[in-house]
Amino acid sequence: MRALVTICGPNQKLWDLSHGDLIGRLRSAALPIDDPRVSEAHAMVSLRGESLRLLALRGRLLVNNESRLEVFLTEGLKIDLAPKVTIEVRRLLLPQTVMALEGDGLPRQLLQGVSSLVTVPNPRLVPGYLAQANAVFWGEDDIWKIEIAPGVTESLTPNQPFQIAGRMFRLVSVPLHQASSDATMGGLVPLRLVVLYDTVEIHHSGRVVLISGNSARLISELVDFGGPVSWEILAAEIWKEEVDREQLRSRFDMTVLRLRKRLRDCGIRDDLVTSTGTGHIHLMLREDDSIEDRN
Repeated sequence: MRALVTICGPNQKLWDLSHGDLIGRLRSAALPIDDPRVSEAHAMVSLRGESLRLLALRGRLLVNNESRLEVFLTEGLKIDLAPKVTIEVRRLLLPQTVMALEGDGLPRQLLQGVSSLVTVPNPRLVPGYLAQANAVFWGEDDIWKIEIAPGVTESLTPNQPFQIAGRMFRLVSVPLHQASSDATMGGLVPLRLVVLYDTVEIHHSGRVVLISGNSARLISELVDFGGPVSWEILAAEIWKEEVDREQLRSRFDMTVLRLRKRLRDCGIRDDLVTSTGTGHIHLMLREDDSIEDRN
């Protein structure tokens, strides 16, 4: 099962969205809205605790004319993305358990309707179908399948290990409250980021964690962009020398992995830097988080 929200778009068409899905002007958005008043990556659905919420990314959300950065989704709720651009929550599906994938080098991650596994340079799971992926997962309810080569598919059984590119993986059933973003370390403690480009201070629970080097530059560039940005554009700002695309991706992935490990080791939620699942990266800031930009 997956946690799902059915949203009625401005054109009255119904869309099923889950954790990590984007709403915006991007063609790749799970709910695309072709309107110049809507940002490319306007908002994102997020699983928090045992609820689904809508997080403002580049645009604000209005509920009853009140501006929000985060909206708790309930059936019948209407949200204005811009003047006369309204979406409505029609249905919520919040099962007791959801399916996730975990394995060698891959921490537990939720499976969406279609998810692709890429193992080079490090395992990562991205929403949607990627032709160059090592494996593609899809399914509904508790029935999941895997494609390991064009036309070669198998059914998967939870907790039964399987091998992809020399690494072992397995599907696991996870209680809904453990699968959400709030299950990451750091809980709901507000963060204050002091950004000085080559260094970033993260003030957290009465102490200061210092991030330096490329990890700090990554955070600083995300602050400058102010919203989701393509990993290639972001990486090109950090490594300005001539680097081929494959090497650039390897450097970028290693930097993100090191940053997330540093955050986890310091008891800070490691979803601070998050992929939208469409090749874009952004800072996952919560309503009480703050940034002091000294770049």
